[in-house]
Amino acid sequence: MRKVTAGLFHSVDGVVSDPNLWQFDSFDEDLGKGMTEMMERVDTGVLGRVSYQEWAGYWPNATVDDDFAGFINPMEKFVASRTLPEPLEWQNSHLIQGPLEDFVAELKQRDGGEIAVFGSISVTRQLLFAGLLDELTLMTHPVVAGSGRRLFEDGDPVTRLTLKDEHRTSKGNVISTYSLLGG
Repeated sequence: MRKVTAGLFHSVDGVVSDPNLWQFDSFDEDLGKGMTEMMERVDTGVLGRVSYQEWAGYWPNATVDDDFAGFINPMEKFVASRTLPEPLEWQNSHLIQGPLEDFVAELKQRDGGEIAVFGSISVTRQLLFAGLLDELTLMTHPVVAGSGRRLFEDGDPVTRLTLKDEHRTSKGNVISTYSLLGG
């Protein structure tokens, strides 16, 4: 069975949205190495509508010398949206038909590498609380963002996680990888 993962840049005060506003001075070689290792394992992406629209507006036009552009553009991408029309313009992008949880459960049964949720807070939350997210990696930067969307909200169900791996980078980021308890 394929593994579903999500990795989010995270501030000390829990903000995961708009990391471009607060992570730039603490992104280091260790984070880059982690991104490269992820790219070696992942061959399928899942995005929400907002992330899809942001990324589809940038990555198809990024230079081919950019390692991430060379990784993300040809990859098969599935988009959770009730409002986007088909066909999707970004190459190898497809709308998810039916409930997200059912689609991802079926996708996990197919042959292939890891499935990564890219940049989508709502999709990450939905798959985590449905028990379909195998690993959650939080890359906590040594910064208080002050405002922005957080991954966890008041009223979320109690969800036990197991710390699988953690390490600190040269610029003080802490990379923590969790699985659901028993996962």
